Amino acid sequence: MSKGDDTREAILDQAIGLASRVGMHGLTIGSLAAQSRLSKSGLFAHFRSKESLQVQVLDHAAAMFVDGVVRPALAAPRGEPRVRELFERWLGWCGGDQPAGCVFIVATSEFDDEPGPVRDRLVRAQRDWMETIATVFRTGITEGHFRADADPDQFGHDLYGVILAYHHAHRLLRDPRAERRARSALDRLLDAARPARP
Repeated sequence: MSKGDDTREAILDQAIGLASRVGMHGLTIGSLAAQSRLSKSGLFAHFRSKESLQVQVLDHAAAMFVDGVVRPALAAPRGEPRVRELFERWLGWCGGDQPAGCVFIVATSEFDDEPGPVRDRLVRAQRDWMETIATVFRTGITEGHFRADADPDQFGHDLYGVILAYHHAHRLLRDPRAERRARSALDRLLDAARPARP
């Protein structure tokens, strides 16, 4: 990457951390300038508007998520081990890898009913992620780890619910049992999806 690309990546890294703390609406060129100690005019040259900054933050976060969660999980053995690896990496993303939680969960609560480019980008990222979960689950059906009639989309929906509950318990309630409860919920989902024993 060029020096300009490196600078942009570093700024976006800071912007993700800021957005996860103050929300996407609180992420402005001015607030980012204050945190990064860069000039507003310099940041404006990179992003042009608050909305463009927000969209680029989601693009950057999505790329980080793929690199840190999706790609490593896809290297795990197919079927249940891959589902578990995906879950563990996702849990890490929400619990410790991001300084103030998952920027996608933060943004979802702000943009769920606010039309525009930021919501459109967020919806695309979430749909891609749900399809990834379903695809990984389908490999478990192919491998015989899960029932042939198991619904991959329902599994993805339920797994997302587990992560949302974990994020809430861990971040808001500071519940020390949040991680254990999330893993227990995953075990129950997997147990329900397994073929009946002869």
